[in-house]
Amino acid sequence: MAQAVASPHRRGFRSTLRTDAWWFEPVLVFISLSVFFGWLTVSIFLDQWAFEIGPYLSPIYEPKFFEAHGNILISPALIVLIGPVPFRATCYYYRRAYYRSYFLSPPACAVGDVAPSYKGESRFPLIIQNVHRFAMYMALVFIPILWIGAVKGFHDADEGWGIGLGSIFLVVNAYLLMMYTVGCHSLRHFSGGSLNTFSASAWTRLRKRIWDRVSLWNGQHRFWAWTSLIWIVATDLYIRLVANDIITDPNTWDHF
Repeated sequence: MAQAVASPHRRGFRSTLRTDAWWFEPVLVFISLSVFFGWLTVSIFLDQWAFEIGPYLSPIYEPKFFEAHGNILISPALIVLIGPVPFRATCYYYRRAYYRSYFLSPPACAVGDVAPSYKGESRFPLIIQNVHRFAMYMALVFIPILWIGAVKGFHDADEGWGIGLGSIFLVVNAYLLMMYTVGCHSLRHFSGGSLNTFSASAWTRLRKRIWDRVSLWNGQHRFWAWTSLIWIVATDLYIRLVANDIITDPNTWDHF
């Protein structure tokens, strides 16, 4: 009877028996995250470059809490630092993405880690990732805020209700960000993951139905993570280009 021969065990950074282009995904993710998050970071401080025109307001600048007599006291975009930014930065999918692409820990499955050992997220600085469940509560608050902004995108103060390409951008943006948020792993656990039984009462049965729905959305979490990231950048850019007279928005109103 033939005996199985063990595969040679290779150690060290990038050591692997894989023969495919395992490096392609982490490189692509590195470039993509750098471009999209890089723009969002820059955009927060570009409040001198118009981000609003007619019924359109860049979703990065929602909500407009920091205005007095028409003058901006502080960039409204900075409010994302208390909700959406921590939520996305500590997201389970994005952890996987940037651990592999930026920290090379590990760069891919079955590929040698850059670190000599794995210490987990139980000590500083990675223990900070535990704020994710709390950031989720703040991110949920932004869902109705984004939808309110999307609805406002159909109403011009001077000409009333209408529709333009910018209106569509805002609706799609609100939908994608909503789906990314409600598909969160922490929300899935919050909705029913902590229960020992789903049949104890009407309340637990209701939570089971919610958990089933969130689980369905959670299965596509990577899709929502990327589409919502790409679309919010596209929406911000589109509104800025219209607001700064670089392009014209096709709409049912008579201006811009």
